[in-house]
Amino acid sequence: HGSTLLARANRPAVREWVARSTVTGELLVARSTERDGTTAAGSDADVGSERVVGFVGFTLERDGYERDHTRGVVSNLYVRPGHRGEGIGGALLAAAEDALVEAGADAVALEALVDNERARAFYAEHGYEPNRVELWKSLDGGGETDERDGSTDDE
Repeated sequence: HGSTLLARANRPAVREWVARSTVTGELLVARSTERDGTTAAGSDADVGSERVVGFVGFTLERDGYERDHTRGVVSNLYVRPGHRGEGIGGALLAAAEDALVEAGADAVALEALVDNERARAFYAEHGYEPNRVELWKSLDGGGETDERDGSTDDE
């Protein structure tokens, strides 16, 4: 969807984010049991015989600026492709919003890549409206290898 993040290179940072978010309670996980296929959301990191089918991270905005709202930020909402359309994403989003309200947030912000039309439609269905637009320009003349698939920008 146009992300510039490199999966392999960022694994240590993601592991650190998961560990920190698990400790702070700012990570919710949806699991499907092998027995009956039901799904449950919670912050419990021990999934035992259950399969993780989705997760969401969230936090109160802590950037040091004074604002007229206490803003929560939802990040990294993900549902495995085979489980999309089952309401898991909506349940995770609602649970994150509830946790943010409990923490004192009165507004929530999140990001979606412009090419990810499915995600943008999902968020619109859940009441999210565009607030700011990030503009991006590559200053690289091309030719860097894309770690994800081995291609170059020139291909």
